[in-house]
Amino acid sequence: MDNNRIALIGIIVEDVTRAARINELLHENGSYIIGRMGIPYRERDLSIISVILDAPGDVINSLSGKLGMLSGVSVKTVTSRQSFPAGNDFKEGK
Repeated sequence: MDNNRIALIGIIVEDVTRAARINELLHENGSYIIGRMGIPYRERDLSIISVILDAPGDVINSLSGKLGMLSGVSVKTVTSRQSFPAGNDFKEGK
């Protein structure tokens, strides 16, 4: 099984009509999301979203790629160098 990495996906949404699709993609990967923050920047007519994940590399890359293919959406991803065992053992104190 693939080890997990911690990742931060930064999303700038210049086309707000893409919000529904962005939310669908995030919902599909909700089990990996540790936290999410969205800030509407009304003065510039755009939104900024940050998403933190604890997920296998292929999940991170897939989500980032799908988001990046949306027109009017810019995405950058940063991943931890350290990997962690997959699963939720850390949540159970093991």
